[in-house]
Amino acid sequence: MATWPGWLQRGPLGTESDRATFRTLHTASLAAPALRGGLTETSAEKSIRFLKALLGVPAVALTDTENLLAWDGRFQHHAEQTAGLAHGVVADGATSVADEREIPCDDLRCVLRHVIVSPLTVEERVVGTLQVFAPSASAGLVRATNEVARWVSSQLELAELDASRTRLMEAEVRALRAQISPHFIYNSLTAIASFVRTDPERARELLLEFADFTRYSFRKHGEFTTLAEELRSIERYLVLEKARFGDRLQVTLRIAPEVLPVAVPFLSLQPLVENAVRHGLEGKAGDGRITIVAEDNDFECVISIEDDGLGEDPERVRRALAGDVSIDSIGLGNVDERLRSTFGDEYGLVVETAPDAGTKVIVRVPKYAPGVHS
Repeated sequence: MATWPGWLQRGPLGTESDRATFRTLHTASLAAPALRGGLTETSAEKSIRFLKALLGVPAVALTDTENLLAWDGRFQHHAEQTAGLAHGVVADGATSVADEREIPCDDLRCVLRHVIVSPLTVEERVVGTLQVFAPSASAGLVRATNEVARWVSSQLELAELDASRTRLMEAEVRALRAQISPHFIYNSLTAIASFVRTDPERARELLLEFADFTRYSFRKHGEFTTLAEELRSIERYLVLEKARFGDRLQVTLRIAPEVLPVAVPFLSLQPLVENAVRHGLEGKAGDGRITIVAEDNDFECVISIEDDGLGEDPERVRRALAGDVSIDSIGLGNVDERLRSTFGDEYGLVVETAPDAGTKVIVRVPKYAPGVHS
């Protein structure tokens, strides 16, 4: 008689212990997305039934530091006791176990005699509690409650990191706007003013381009935009600069249509184009050319912004990328940092330049990246 290997006899999910582990991990994964939104009534209500399933107890509550956020289970009359139970744990940051003397009730059918209250912490600060109501509070249940509370805390930590990253990105964009806007707005309005008497229709068209450009640059929603939207803003910017430079400024764009929907950090390319104009071409005698190319390269989009202007000392560029604010560069370090924090260190800016040799900036972004969408 043939003998099958043990793993085949146990089935695709292995032993009962393996299956229990899978069920636990699966249940935790169902609670995680809501908790990654932070500790709120909405996230608590969406996740609490999965936490109850993880612990296998009659009732579970989630609170912030003062109020009940969500309750799941039987004997809900105990829910009104949760805020008081949270106060001591929030104050000292340690798990407490209370018995029926501290959670009295008159319902003879109620089997809840103990409650385990574990702190939820973010950056060593108690932000709420996980409360487990059960007929008894065994040492095993206390350990399980603490482990689940630690896991919930880790998800809330990730939520705080996401929020901090978003705040940082927003601050960097605000800093970039502050750096770009005064110089560009002054030059644009001066150029438009020069056409008001000699060519009113041209002045009107330029004012519309200016309005569309500033509307995009100062919008308040979204960390990311599409390459198409960023390039459209760049085209408006270059129309306004051509009004100032006239035929001295030549522009070439070669854009692969398939990369237009790719998501990029908001205002990640326009500062590079402004650098090319301001530092590459403004001080150059004669004509100047800017070439913008966006290509499809397998799983990546490769964008290059090149000018035939004055070029730069590579050491100064290195310092600008390192965040040296004494270097007169429009957001070079800012853009580099945002690309790296969004996509990883391998996606930082690559700058090829030398004095009197022009400058080429290469930007690589993945065509698809988790959590990145316009």
